[in-house]
Amino acid sequence: MHRYALKIEYHGAPFVGWQRQTDLASVQGAVEAALARVETRSHNIAAAGRTDKGVHALGQVAHCDMQAEWEPFRLSEALNYHLKPNPVAIVACAAVADDFHARFSALERRYLFRILSRRAPATHTDGLVWQVKSPLDLEAMQNATQVLIGRHDFTTFRSTICQAPSPVKTLDRLDITQVETTAGTEYHFDVRARSFLHNQVRSFVGSLERVGRGSWTAQDLQSALDARDRAACGPVSPPQGLYLQHVTYAQDPFA
Repeated sequence: MHRYALKIEYHGAPFVGWQRQTDLASVQGAVEAALARVETRSHNIAAAGRTDKGVHALGQVAHCDMQAEWEPFRLSEALNYHLKPNPVAIVACAAVADDFHARFSALERRYLFRILSRRAPATHTDGLVWQVKSPLDLEAMQNATQVLIGRHDFTTFRSTICQAPSPVKTLDRLDITQVETTAGTEYHFDVRARSFLHNQVRSFVGSLERVGRGSWTAQDLQSALDARDRAACGPVSPPQGLYLQHVTYAQDPFA
């Protein structure tokens, strides 16, 4: 068998998420169906992140095993042809060693979350951002992120159905920047860690948005973290603002 890494971009709206589910549209199912058109048999691919319903990707990474040896560009072109009309694209493809694993070889996952501040309904960015009606206090949110950086018990910020064996994770980075766009002011959250708990990023953003609109302080965020209680979390932000942006490996397979 010949193993290939796939860098995948997708719009999450039509899908129940990455993970294959019986009789429901998933990104994994769409890619595996395209693979079956290229090489007629069942396929079972693995990915770096199992994104939830409505979550997008700019740089999801998966790997597949093929019986035939393919020139990577030709494989990506064939898959993109068979992926139509799904909003899924193979943006890069590379031959990798047999021991490369899209999930277990990953050293860091990087997520982007976009909040749009604008009173008028979003049009061109509808479904791609979390829209709030009022401006947020950027400095207050930036200062509050320091509460979350580092190794903590993140019970407060994980879903009650999270299957991870431990709530303890290390958050490497959480930067917030203000970006002026033609649609309005956006706040971009750059969140990085080796791995994340279920709903962890969306829980962070929902709580930090409370800080940004003045209903929470950094101390309130600290108290929520210290509570180690899901009920202490702020609102979980909606999925459409979240993107799996990049996955880091010891050696970039697409370099």
